[in-house]
Amino acid sequence: MLGSLAAPSFLGGIANAANDKAAGVAFALNHFGVSESDMQKALAAALEKGGDYADLFFEHTFRNSIGLQDGAVNRASSNIDFGMGVRVLAGDQTGYAYVESVTPEEMLKAAVTAARIANSSGSKKPENMTEKPIVKNYYAIQQPWDLVSVKEKTPYLQVINDRIFELDNRVVKVNASLGDSTSHILFCNSEGVIYYDYRPMVTLGAVCIMEQDGKIENSYASRAYRMGAEFLNDDIIETIAKEAVEKTALLFDAVKPKGGEMPVVMGAGGSGIFLHEAIGHAFEADFNRKNISIFSSQLNKKVCNEHINVVDDGTIPFNRGAVNIDDDGVDGQKTYIVKEGVLASYLHDRISAKRYGIPSTGNGRRESFRMMPIPRMRATYMEAGNVTEEEMISTVKKGIYAATFTNGQVQIGAGDFTFFVKNGYLIEDGKLTQPIKDVNIIGNGPKALADITMVGNNYEMDNGTWTCGKDGQSCPVTCGMPSALVSKLTVGGES
Repeated sequence: MLGSLAAPSFLGGIANAANDKAAGVAFALNHFGVSESDMQKALAAALEKGGDYADLFFEHTFRNSIGLQDGAVNRASSNIDFGMGVRVLAGDQTGYAYVESVTPEEMLKAAVTAARIANSSGSKKPENMTEKPIVKNYYAIQQPWDLVSVKEKTPYLQVINDRIFELDNRVVKVNASLGDSTSHILFCNSEGVIYYDYRPMVTLGAVCIMEQDGKIENSYASRAYRMGAEFLNDDIIETIAKEAVEKTALLFDAVKPKGGEMPVVMGAGGSGIFLHEAIGHAFEADFNRKNISIFSSQLNKKVCNEHINVVDDGTIPFNRGAVNIDDDGVDGQKTYIVKEGVLASYLHDRISAKRYGIPSTGNGRRESFRMMPIPRMRATYMEAGNVTEEEMISTVKKGIYAATFTNGQVQIGAGDFTFFVKNGYLIEDGKLTQPIKDVNIIGNGPKALADITMVGNNYEMDNGTWTCGKDGQSCPVTCGMPSALVSKLTVGGES
């Protein structure tokens, strides 16, 4: 058994910055080799042509990954990303420029470039900077990835490979991967806010491939958190190995059901991706302020059953979607999108919040310093209801139980979606019967939300390697939900 990695005897400055509140901005200024004076000059240049607001976003990210194939760890890669971006807001216009060097000269060039979108007689001056402290660190680590070698990580992939082979003699191949990243983020704006955030991330996953009577099936299990190397232990290895084997083995007995319109019970946990894609994006404020979303005129109106509460949360400890402070300089927070069936809030960044005349919800996120922040989800989930999953299933005469979703497509404006269900079960006369696989579910997000008639008491977060793409940017997210009964969806199966 592996246990967990021993803590390094000397953690150094990087580790201290991760956990020591006193390190904060002072550490970051030294890390990036910039001064407050340099930053003030860049902000002043960004506002010279009359912008209303400006900010600087510095990033230094280390990414590492190793992979196992054919019984051995045989690939490894590392990447370092470094630079800063300057954003200027002038009315409804946004200017953005970035550089991959943080010398005062390069920073000023980027600031002048971003400032060109503003053209007014007025000229604001940036306020003096005051550090915005991390009030609560939602991802304080114990063992920084920066000090863990490839040699120390390798045994964990080897054990997960061996364990999957031990669990079922039909296993013919395992592919496994481990990735970690460490990001140093320094942010300041013309309103005088300056903060530093240390952001860790780890992903671990395994693909199990089995063969039975000439038939080959595969499935995947993964976990992802904002954690340090303390994440690696025997328990996580065992969990992923068992899940990968169980999900793959189930497919040998699975069939494609007959298609048609029918009730669908969404399984707890992974069905949250349905919530994220089919509904969550339509609640992002940029789609609503531009009147793209079908929910653009539905704020404070009832949109579904009064027992339904949908949350987007940046404050879940160690969650992949957690944010201490977002990329707009706003504290991470918990936001009710739907409260007791009423559309309570959109998901706002700084721009949309100003447009609506309300505080930001802390959803301004970006992929890297090369891109502007936009409204993005964090951890999106439905809160638990008041019935058991068994009670829910018992009400369905003929339908399907969707256990694992994979990819899908959604039209944000109309809300129409298509999702691919990797596996699940038929529901016949109120009971789960034959396993099913490779099923498409087709419907409309707002209508599906309105058609949820029962919500289970078995809420579960899916801590997989979910990554959300939007406007050419990718961000880590999570999703979850209890089991939920949608009264009717179109199921694409056998004719």
